[in-house]
Amino acid sequence: MPALRMRVRVGVAVGALMAALTGTATTAHGAEAAADPTDGWTQKSYTYSMQKPYNLDLSERYSYNSGTKTHTMWVNSTDEPFEEGSSTNPRTEMRWKNDYTSGKQMWDADVYIPSGTNGADIMQILRTKRPSGTPATDIMFRASSANGGTLKRYTNETIKTGIYNTWWNLKVAHDASAGTIQVYADDKLVLTADDRGPATRYFKNGVYHHGSGRAEARFRNVQYWVK
Repeated sequence: MPALRMRVRVGVAVGALMAALTGTATTAHGAEAAADPTDGWTQKSYTYSMQKPYNLDLSERYSYNSGTKTHTMWVNSTDEPFEEGSSTNPRTEMRWKNDYTSGKQMWDADVYIPSGTNGADIMQILRTKRPSGTPATDIMFRASSANGGTLKRYTNETIKTGIYNTWWNLKVAHDASAGTIQVYADDKLVLTADDRGPATRYFKNGVYHHGSGRAEARFRNVQYWVK
């Protein structure tokens, strides 16, 4: 038995050494534990304003549960835009006040999309000040009804399927200095993409609706990280 205990202690020591060298945790049995995407990041406070159909009270399209810290936003395809005279689609969104041009920024939240939400962008990095002729967003994530609810980057790469009526975690990390964006679904890296070039940008989340009918999204444990 002393020899067995010695082998276990050696195994743990080797695991600790490997973790120090590689940045991953290793168990006594040799299995690697995935690093948390927020390792090495610093959580920061954030502020935001709300955008909603201009002719409606905010309470008609948004609610907040302080007990569960859940933001719920919804909009109908027949709603007015957020500003009178705007040609944009209807929306109810949190507009973050984290305008940035460089460095590393991460948006992090648990997300719940009720069934029936189809054609709504639930999160985006908006390029508020950008060179003429360049796109308005670095990235957007659109929910559709396919495969029990599917989230895609625009209408291209699939981020996650089976998203309807369940909570799951979405993280979007933007290295504005390097021009890259990494997307995590339930802490698993699912996409690395280039941004659209230099700009001043900020985060948004909610529902920006391109489809028909009602669109809704809920967010809890909303966090902001920098590095």
